[in-house]
Amino acid sequence: MMEMIGPEAEVLLSWEGLTQALAAGHDLPRAKIEDIFLYRDPDTLLSRAAWIDGMGLAVKSATVFPGNPAQGKPMVNGAVNLYSDRTGELEAIVDFHLVTKWKTAGDSLLAASRLARPDSRRITIVGAGTVARSMIEAYSSLFPDAEFTVWSRNSQSARALAGPRITPATDLEGAVRSACIICTATMTTEPLVRGEWLQPGQHLDLIGAYRPDMREVDDEALRRARIFVDSRATTLDHIGELKIPLAAGVIARDDIVADFYDLATGRFARQSDDDITIAKNGGGAHLDLMTSRYILGRWRGRAG
Repeated sequence: MMEMIGPEAEVLLSWEGLTQALAAGHDLPRAKIEDIFLYRDPDTLLSRAAWIDGMGLAVKSATVFPGNPAQGKPMVNGAVNLYSDRTGELEAIVDFHLVTKWKTAGDSLLAASRLARPDSRRITIVGAGTVARSMIEAYSSLFPDAEFTVWSRNSQSARALAGPRITPATDLEGAVRSACIICTATMTTEPLVRGEWLQPGQHLDLIGAYRPDMREVDDEALRRARIFVDSRATTLDHIGELKIPLAAGVIARDDIVADFYDLATGRFARQSDDDITIAKNGGGAHLDLMTSRYILGRWRGRAG
């Protein structure tokens, strides 16, 4: 029977459960992934499909209209369809915003669980939108004693997030220098975080850039860090964060240490307390598939 799963399913989910599901999903055969991007500046249509043998298929189509928030409407809209691996039948239509929230934050949380220092306590969030709120929630599950600093070019949006353990900042450089973890979730096309600000032992979680013209950190940050990605297939040749410096020779493909398919080998890991690590969150459709499967499993088991 085909399921319709809405935001009410969120109470059934946990960040620990999702990160375990994402890690287990990467023990299965490598996903087949195809993305289509259509642009009408500044708007974007993303159609992403994934097929994992033994897990099934997912198709996620999303529109990104940056002007929508000014009209009181969500910036991102779309649908996630989940299909049976055995028969190809439609098994579920899962709420788009539910999948996106948990996939995006869970992706970064899985990386941080392997790369950030376990004693991380000071977390700087660059950007103050929906993703920033999700990351505060997700990081709090892994680092329950963490204190958050939020910086945004729109200082009013940063102040709107202020609360217990959350402090707005006006000095980006100072907020970056003092952090254990720096999480960027912006729509910038010009780097905001400079490599010269980085300190030994920091972990950078790069979420915002998703187009070929978008970057959140500069070349020096990439030179100084050990670089990890969630998926080589969805980041290196598609997202400006890495595509631009690769084309310019700033970094080489061999500088990408590992992706999530290397979790089982132990390569996706911090080597020392002084490492500066970067994890680029590309958020491919295979992660939507894994997240949707986790949500469907929790939904079907809710009466148990």
